[in-house]
Amino acid sequence: MTTTPPEEAEADTGSDDAPASALVTARRQLERAATHVDVDSGVIERLKHPTKVQQVSVPLEREDGSVEVFTGYRAQHDDVRGPYKGGLRFHPEVTAEECTGLSMWMTWKCAVMDLPFGGGKGGVAVDPKQLTADETERLTRRFAEELRDVVGPTKDVPAPDMGTDAQTMAWFMDAYSMQQGETIPGVVTGKPPVVGGSYGREEAPGRSTAIAAREAVDYYDRDLEDTTIAVQGFGSVGANAARLLEDWGATVVAVSDVNGAIYDPDGLDTHAVPTHEEEPEAVLEQDAPETLSNEAILELDVDVLIPAAVGNVITADNADAIDADIVVEGANGPTTFAADAILAERGVHVIPDILANAGGVTVSYFEWLQDINRRQWSLERVNEELEEHMLEAWADVREEVEAKDLTWRDAAYVVALSRIAEAKATRGLWP
Repeated sequence: MTTTPPEEAEADTGSDDAPASALVTARRQLERAATHVDVDSGVIERLKHPTKVQQVSVPLEREDGSVEVFTGYRAQHDDVRGPYKGGLRFHPEVTAEECTGLSMWMTWKCAVMDLPFGGGKGGVAVDPKQLTADETERLTRRFAEELRDVVGPTKDVPAPDMGTDAQTMAWFMDAYSMQQGETIPGVVTGKPPVVGGSYGREEAPGRSTAIAAREAVDYYDRDLEDTTIAVQGFGSVGANAARLLEDWGATVVAVSDVNGAIYDPDGLDTHAVPTHEEEPEAVLEQDAPETLSNEAILELDVDVLIPAAVGNVITADNADAIDADIVVEGANGPTTFAADAILAERGVHVIPDILANAGGVTVSYFEWLQDINRRQWSLERVNEELEEHMLEAWADVREEVEAKDLTWRDAAYVVALSRIAEAKATRGLWP
């Protein structure tokens, strides 16, 4: 195991005119938010840097007997409020810088939701589509071994992310437990319920996105039943958000996957459209009056746009063409820093990712509590608790929006920074 120097992991190579890395965007958002809250400059400086970035080699014996070595990372941003918390992704483009930026977002997200966690993120630079199931299991177990000393229920609690799922977490938990000599389900969240996972965890980011969209519509004095919605990305987040909003009376007119979008101005039956998990890349196979590109769905004349696929899809190049009145960020970092400023200037209300899709980490917190207490909650209780947490967080952010005339993103950061700063001031700085 090696530790990546924070300076190396934090090179600011982005510009306002182009999509930036997660780290560059996170640091710019931090600096902007710092202008709206009375926080010691030393705290802001500390938050620009991760506590630690682990880099490990992960050797894997392939099915043909050859050995390939992959690189894994775990970025630990800040733990002043509790253990590091964040996903593990298997993706070819995983880097130390990406993990660092995403771990910073997790710090803000946990603070906005008032959860007793800090931010972490990690993964392995590998294409999971090129691995067999057995190879994925072996890779996961070896990765767990390499991270054994830096993770744990009171240290750092990983969760699923891109290219990983509940089964991946079960393998990780089992490997860690074998190494420790006892079953420790709380080392990860997002596991199957049969081994300590929580009901409702997989659907939670989509559910929280739907709740945020519903509250935004109500805040701006609109009727959800008269609201049109477009959703880019029909994976777990986008599909669950779309289906819930349709159930609540909204009209979902367009959804998309990696190949493009289907559009019906009279409304789609989102329950009839397979999610990516149910049937990969099946959106365009469904009957609809029109098909669109993934770029075009962002520019539809709708009331609410939910980018729920990947980051950096709303940029300075297309921000002026966004025709929705409200953007609810289901994905992490779908709006670039420059695009955010353009949308704010145009009066487009953006509900930020650190609030909207925080259902995942919130239900992960519930799972962590269930593991500690060895008592499983019902799905009904999970959804009720998530609703309560989301409404409390929404009220906290709304208060800052109204008191200081801020954008929703700036207000969410003010809430997060205020809580983190108070915790740091209370704990102090070790000499």
